[in-house]
Amino acid sequence: MTLARTLAASLLMACSALNIAPAIAHDHAGGSVTIDHPWSRPTPPGSPMGVGYLTISNSGDSDITLTSAETPRAAQVSIHQSTMNNGVMSMRPLKNGLLIPAGNTVELKPHGYHLMLEKLEEPLKEGERIPLTLRFDGAKSIKVELQVESLDGASPTEHSDTKMQKHGHH
Repeated sequence: MTLARTLAASLLMACSALNIAPAIAHDHAGGSVTIDHPWSRPTPPGSPMGVGYLTISNSGDSDITLTSAETPRAAQVSIHQSTMNNGVMSMRPLKNGLLIPAGNTVELKPHGYHLMLEKLEEPLKEGERIPLTLRFDGAKSIKVELQVESLDGASPTEHSDTKMQKHGHH
């Protein structure tokens, strides 16, 4: 094999490893708890709020509760639930946390459970990773990174438009 072919093969293998690494780094586990695909949306300049989505799986024999989260990018992170009632979307904080029953998976996603990143000092930009620590009752804390991704071209302000009209201060 020539030197050029050896270098080309090495470069191809290195690029392949780079393509696999983000998928591996995007899943996190701690004991019986697995966190899959933590992500967020970009925020417009000046927006004080962002969102966090992820999937929490509890393979243990006991229920656990997501009680809080924190990131250096926001003054506060709260757990919320959006619901549709008579055609009106509303959002409320879950003051007692989010239950993840034993042997079950709970998805935090648009128009459902989600994390609110409150009082952002600067916008979340597509492609960046936001460090986030998830705290549980019944399980150890888990550190993840929210990958800031677009949502099929959806407006990053969608979350803060009509839904925020129903959001009370806490």
